[in-house]
Formats: sequence, C-alpha cells, structure tokens
Amino acid sequence: MPAKSKAQQKAAGAALSAKRGDTPRGKLKGASKAMEKSMSEQELREMASTPRKGKPDHAS
Repeated sequence: MPAKSKAQQKAAGAALSAKRGDTPRGKLKGASKAMEKSMSEQELREMASTPRKGKPDHAS
C-alpha cells in the first residue's frame, strides 16, 4: 500500500525505524505511533519506500 502524502510516508519511516529498534518507541508521536502498533514491518517498508515526488504534503 503506497503512501498518499509526504507526511504519511515520513510517519511510516519513523514507525519502521522504531519497529526495527533503531529509534526508541517513546519518541514516536501521533500517526507514527499508531502505525508502529498496527502495521507489520513489511507494510511499513512498502509505505516508507513510496517515492515522494508528486505527492501532496498532506492528504486531504
């Protein structure tokens, strides 16, 4: 599932980092915190790897 906005792609990257143990879970906020809990590492990897070019800053 590709990210729909730059913000969603960024949040997925932060959640993936925490899921892998590179970033402490306590540093996550908002959407990235929810994503880390509810999505698998594979789903997060797919969303975080979405190219940003042509994406809006925030989904409407």
